[in-house]
Amino acid sequence: MVSTVIALFVAAGLLVGGAQNARAEEQEAPPSLKWSFAGPFGKYDRGALQRGLKVYKEVCSNCHGLSYIAFRNLADAGGPGYSTAQAAAFASDYKIKDGPNDQGDMFDRPGRTADYFPSPFPNEQAARVVNGGAAPPDLSLITKARSYERGFPFFIFDFFTQFQEQGPNYVAAILQGFEDKPPAGVTIPDGSYYNRYFPGHAIKMPKPLSDGQVTFDDGSPATVAQYSKDVTTFLMWAAEPHMEQRKQLGLEVFVFLIIFAGLMYFTKKKVWADAH
Repeated sequence: MVSTVIALFVAAGLLVGGAQNARAEEQEAPPSLKWSFAGPFGKYDRGALQRGLKVYKEVCSNCHGLSYIAFRNLADAGGPGYSTAQAAAFASDYKIKDGPNDQGDMFDRPGRTADYFPSPFPNEQAARVVNGGAAPPDLSLITKARSYERGFPFFIFDFFTQFQEQGPNYVAAILQGFEDKPPAGVTIPDGSYYNRYFPGHAIKMPKPLSDGQVTFDDGSPATVAQYSKDVTTFLMWAAEPHMEQRKQLGLEVFVFLIIFAGLMYFTKKKVWADAH
């Protein structure tokens, strides 16, 4: 039975892999990076989360929203590691549209921890007008919403190892995949930019990051590679803020089941010891 299942996987892999290899000539797969949160025991790197938040605030928030994350979440367990006071101070740097007041007018006020990260545009149409017809996506779930095919035989191993880093690999690769001009023989529409990892290679977003653009307080390298990995780590947390608790609970359940299975085995041996 096991050999039959394996044979089916291999056969499917050969069929699917052939089609994927044909597409691979046109679309380069993102490199697989090492992430602190990978694997069953992975955890978020607090330094990377804080650096990534800074990159998001100073660069990404000019075009992209983070509408599913509230400022209070920055102080949650398993998050960037800020205190409630620090989260409140961070929120106060933002202007939040509120109202109406007693005169019926809307007004701006400093952000509170109960507020969510504000969108840089009042609506999608306004976002499209400013960005050449393409509305920048909200980044709250971007590391879960974007992926790529790993191809044969990797997708077989991924099934058993529960590899789920395609999204972070993709986002980090896109941020580093911009080139000044397309390769010879490749043309892209006017108003687009060449990105080696973006499907079709033509992306509306201009290159968002450059070396020295953001200064980190902890002295980490001010490079595009560092920015990309840190902000992707932060966005992974935004998409799955309770990942650490989930993995901890899974480990506890796994240990419980092992102990329970052992107890059941020895109980069975004891109950049926005198049976012949």
